[in-house]
Amino acid sequence: MRLHYRSLALGLFCAAIVFLVDQLSKYWILFDFQLPEKGSVAICPGLNFTMVWNHAITFGMFGGAGAAGRIIFSVISLAIVAGLLTWIARTPRLLIAGLAGAITGGAVGNVLDRLRYGAVVDFIHAHAFGWSWYVFNIADAAIVCSVAGLILDSLYRERQHPPRQDAGRVVERSAGDK
Repeated sequence: MRLHYRSLALGLFCAAIVFLVDQLSKYWILFDFQLPEKGSVAICPGLNFTMVWNHAITFGMFGGAGAAGRIIFSVISLAIVAGLLTWIARTPRLLIAGLAGAITGGAVGNVLDRLRYGAVVDFIHAHAFGWSWYVFNIADAAIVCSVAGLILDSLYRERQHPPRQDAGRVVERSAGDK
């Protein structure tokens, strides 16, 4: 196993930035802006701050897990974080390290919420023309955008570098192939 220290450093930096911005925004929304007392506040057309304590996971899935859900979801998230950190340390690609780092920071931010408050602090509510998106937070946005980035990168790389043919059979490319 070869470690890529530049990738690891960038991934950890991105994780730290997402984690800090997420936690600072949640602290501000809870204790300075005092959103729990206000419920919902219109910020501009199409955007409200709306207080939601998310006891489930993404988009409210598995919300019926009860009190055990917070531990179960935290353990699963931390296992995923361990896998992401391994991926970050092993990838030679800085883009992948940065995106995986952002997912890591978001996941750790949401785990901390679960352990500290018993639920994830969600507050960003986008809506327009009768359409309303789920209420989310900075960690969620970083996770979703980074996963989209990983998917787009995968599709782009597959198109730019299709599998090689070797004597009539497909040969998979390794991570170091360009």
